[in-house]
Amino acid sequence: MKLSINGRFLSQSLTGVQRYAAEIVKAMDRLLASGEAPRQLLDAEWQILAPPNAQTLPGLRRIAIKQIGSLQGHAWDQIDLARAAAGTRLVSLANSGPVLHRDHLVVIHDAQVFRRPDFFSWRYLALHRTLGHLLARAATIATVSAFSRNELAEVLSLDPASIPVIANSAEHFATVAPDFSIIDKLRLAPHQFFLFVGSMTKNKNVDTAIRAAEQLGRADFPLVVVGGDNSKVFGGAATESRSGVVIAGRLKDEEIAALFSRAAAFVFPSLYEGFGVPPLEAMFFACPVIASSADAVRETCNDAAVYFDPLNADQLSARMRERIELGRISPMEQEKQRQRLMTYSWAKSAAAMLEFLAKPASRSTDRAKQ
Repeated sequence: MKLSINGRFLSQSLTGVQRYAAEIVKAMDRLLASGEAPRQLLDAEWQILAPPNAQTLPGLRRIAIKQIGSLQGHAWDQIDLARAAAGTRLVSLANSGPVLHRDHLVVIHDAQVFRRPDFFSWRYLALHRTLGHLLARAATIATVSAFSRNELAEVLSLDPASIPVIANSAEHFATVAPDFSIIDKLRLAPHQFFLFVGSMTKNKNVDTAIRAAEQLGRADFPLVVVGGDNSKVFGGAATESRSGVVIAGRLKDEEIAALFSRAAAFVFPSLYEGFGVPPLEAMFFACPVIASSADAVRETCNDAAVYFDPLNADQLSARMRERIELGRISPMEQEKQRQRLMTYSWAKSAAAMLEFLAKPASRSTDRAKQ
């Protein structure tokens, strides 16, 4: 048995999707190396097939990395990868893969291109909607939450029971040592600022967080906005600095960890998510979470966050004011966070992935709604 992993994610900028792919691969490798995987997978040959411009993934013991082809982007997926992966079971972890490969598991993280076309450029929208439909007809679709499973089943005309859920986690921050120099660099007082971490894209809805911070009117509790711009894909633009708002730009994980550790609360105003990883990352550092009431975010955070309507800056501002009055996180709040964090782990997700891959491949016709 030979299994190939689509390594295109190693050539892409790091976002939540690429981090998911990397962490799942590393966790699967650990399980394979320790013998904690189905027998037929322990005996299998494993390889990551990556583009020529891919970064490495250090520390792998059982999964080899092989650079193949000369193309890039979707052309590499559909031509170079399709040719190199022929005759193997293929796993694609980052929303795309060759549409003609029949023995193929593809993780599609959400249904945004179908549910919120206003977030995307028309070219991106046309490509990814078409890709989603083609993959649904030829491959097995997996996703990261029960919410996304139901969304994808509806828009791709699939049986929800045919879509395995292989969740995200926040454990990647366990190996990150906080760099607290960022607190002084940004001229912040510990536990006297709110934090937003995300891209400057429409679905992340940073404008609502900024309006809420302005309405709060507490210059001594500014909102720190961490993240880069991605206007080429989404047609948006980075937000300029305003009163009571600190635009920090793109930061290293070590600096983000320090901000999580010292924030009064993490603010997550996202309009649409397939899972919602940043609130879990905040909980990893015992940071209170003020989160959007979007369905996937509620599924992820449960009772370990307080919620607001992401279209209502007044409501978010009120939640921020309540947090200032409450002060530091309470033992009860921390316990709720620990319970949510225990629900998710890369090891659990990797084990679920391996269990699914150990099963015989099902035909695409079996996965369609009757």
